[in-house]
Amino acid sequence: MNRRPTPPPPAETHRNLLTDRPELYELRFPDPESTAARWAEAMLRAHGAGPEVLDLGCGTGRDAGWLHRVAGRTVTGLDSSPEMIAHARSRHPGPAYHVGDMRDFTLPGRFDAVLCLDSALLHCHTNEDLDAFFGRIRRHLRPGGLLVAEMRNGAFFLGRTELLDAPRLDSITHEGVTLTSRTVLWIDHAAQLLRRTRSWAGDDGAPPVEQHSAWRLLFPQELRHLLAHHGFGVLALHDRPGPRTEPPWTDGAPGSAGTPDAPGTADTPETADGDRLHLVARLEPPARKGR
Repeated sequence: MNRRPTPPPPAETHRNLLTDRPELYELRFPDPESTAARWAEAMLRAHGAGPEVLDLGCGTGRDAGWLHRVAGRTVTGLDSSPEMIAHARSRHPGPAYHVGDMRDFTLPGRFDAVLCLDSALLHCHTNEDLDAFFGRIRRHLRPGGLLVAEMRNGAFFLGRTELLDAPRLDSITHEGVTLTSRTVLWIDHAAQLLRRTRSWAGDDGAPPVEQHSAWRLLFPQELRHLLAHHGFGVLALHDRPGPRTEPPWTDGAPGSAGTPDAPGTADTPETADGDRLHLVARLEPPARKGR
């Protein structure tokens, strides 16, 4: 039975172990084939994006660094974690990295595309947060610029509880210490948030660490409405394929952008049933006012 845990204290009283120690994040969520960055590059190429890219919620800089180093793009990364940005600058150099809040930032110039991967957009918890986020990227995108995002799918949880029914246990070993996490997910229906309580315990005798996180659950039609309200036209919105789907996206696989059977064609209509949503939207030019 999925029992709702006691609501956590305010999130700011808790630190995130994987954010504070980015090397552990990359160990816990390895991407040896750079699948997320290659997927993002495929979306950018398929929809004709120019070379200047802003990676919002860039985390450790792994994707931004690949896009700079391999794809030859001019990349700027922004993340709210100083530890993540310090890691990105030292381990994935090349892009210009900044510490900042995706709801309230100002960077010089404009960009051809904005990336927002791994549910970073869903850290905007309220409607006001989402409006602020879209307002910021409108100001930083050139007319016709792209928004490419990848996130959890709120619609997945309609009638499904497999991610909520039982705690999940995972372990990583770093510098001789094995850390085991126990993760519990539950839905805060009133706030439309997927909440997570995660506790970490090491075999070195150190005190356990507990952290609390949350993501806004957006439904596909709700997302379309938000985008239209802020002047974006949706080019693709679907649940496959992507860097975190099973099976994961691969170059040239059926359903990949730019292939004849890409999602949204007559043969493969867009679906939004899976755990992840993949979005490509274009900032429409301002409508001309009549005389």
